[in-house]
Amino acid sequence: MFTHTQALQYEAKPDGPDPDFARKLQEVLGGQWGEMTVATQYLLQGWNCRLPGKYKDMLLSIGTEELAHVEILVTMIDRLLDHMPLKPDASDRTKEAAAGYGQHNPQHPLTNGGGASYMDSMGNPWTGAYVTASGNLMADFHYNATAEMQGRLQVSRLYNMTDDPGVKETLRFLIARDHMHQMQWLAAIEELKADGLEGIPVPEAFPIEEEPGDAGYAFILASDGPEAAAGRWAHGPTPDGRGEFTARPIEAAADAPVLPPGDPRLFGTPQMPGQSMLQKAKDLLT
Repeated sequence: MFTHTQALQYEAKPDGPDPDFARKLQEVLGGQWGEMTVATQYLLQGWNCRLPGKYKDMLLSIGTEELAHVEILVTMIDRLLDHMPLKPDASDRTKEAAAGYGQHNPQHPLTNGGGASYMDSMGNPWTGAYVTASGNLMADFHYNATAEMQGRLQVSRLYNMTDDPGVKETLRFLIARDHMHQMQWLAAIEELKADGLEGIPVPEAFPIEEEPGDAGYAFILASDGPEAAAGRWAHGPTPDGRGEFTARPIEAAADAPVLPPGDPRLFGTPQMPGQSMLQKAKDLLT
């Protein structure tokens, strides 16, 4: 069950209109790493979670908070679109109307009547394909941390693209919440380990003895960069505590593949010299 409180979690009031920045702000609303993605992702992970208790409760709580951030961004975009010029000559008449006519998103007035929508800054519609809910909390929490890092990165870039004090104030809040949420997911990862629920590699339950040779611990030198193996990923104990990293050149362990002829009725290439595909098909059918 959901309820909605009309008061915003944080103020979303620009000092003036700016259709150009409204278009830019669409990226953190409906882009791959935007608030629509994280809100629906965390909620779906929570609804699908088969482990009752703190992890499920936390997922549903943060997912609902992210819906509040969706509303903040929609409200900010709507206000940035106030006094949006509808024709090029209108942009010369008032200071408000001159705010970015040439860079506005025409879908804002045409499709949405001067409002926001679930799309990115280029007008591409938001899609549920951005959402990941694997059923494995360790895998999902790592991905969630990445989502918050990418989101904070984009909002921080937007912060440097505007001089509007009201917009900056809202962005500061969203940046701070992304900061908290990054730490939240990293803490949740450590708690999963401490609770003995999941570890590295994911899924931890897959038997290590089923992995062939040293494939699970060897860094493969597959490029000629001289320092590829100079880091921690190629030497010393592995993060799973079960082995040591090694490094070795890439090598072939199987013969070159030779595929059998395809079904001639599919008209693939190659065919036998001097024999048409039609004839081969007839031969198969007789």
